[in-house]
Amino acid sequence: MKHEWRKKEKKIYIPANKPEVIEVPKFKFLTINGEGNPNMESFTNYIEVLYTLSYGIKMSPKKGMELKGFYDYTVYPLEGVWDINEKAKKNFNGLINKDDLVFKLMIRQPDFVHADFVGIIREMTIKRKPLELLREVSFEEIEEGKCIQMLHKGSFDNEPETFKVMEEFAETNGLKRVSKIHREIYLSDTRKVAPEKLKTTLRFNVEG
Repeated sequence: MKHEWRKKEKKIYIPANKPEVIEVPKFKFLTINGEGNPNMESFTNYIEVLYTLSYGIKMSPKKGMELKGFYDYTVYPLEGVWDINEKAKKNFNGLINKDDLVFKLMIRQPDFVHADFVGIIREMTIKRKPLELLREVSFEEIEEGKCIQMLHKGSFDNEPETFKVMEEFAETNGLKRVSKIHREIYLSDTRKVAPEKLKTTLRFNVEG
């Protein structure tokens, strides 16, 4: 039976539109680092390379490749961890210039995927579709740990309103936000969904 994250892992990826505490275990990801305004045209190159490799892994059995433990699955959603550069932090006045953003984009991979297999898929992809950023993609295991998350509905520009609700929830429950770094999980396709209808899971680490 096909593993569909929207159904089997709903608790991790699709929270309610109110804050909740969650413990996120270690998962495997394809990741790529970058910086700058996500509205820039080149930003889509980062997304394309992650999806190209992710679908290359998913479709590998159809190319006669055998990966131990493989099962059919729906490709996981795009995620992004966001921060600002060091210069912006030194001069921070409460407002964020999108040109100062630093990001790590990623797509989770099933547990059966390993680094050597990612390398094989990468080399095959380079021959078939030599995308500029293919060599920049890494394979990592990331454990988020204790977090607060909430479903954000609407434009990315309105996220501060949701983060305020999450931070108030943290304070009420004796928790402290670790840093202003946060994670976004993109549940909507921005090419097809109007900004006011976008759904994004927002998450940040807490302690306490």
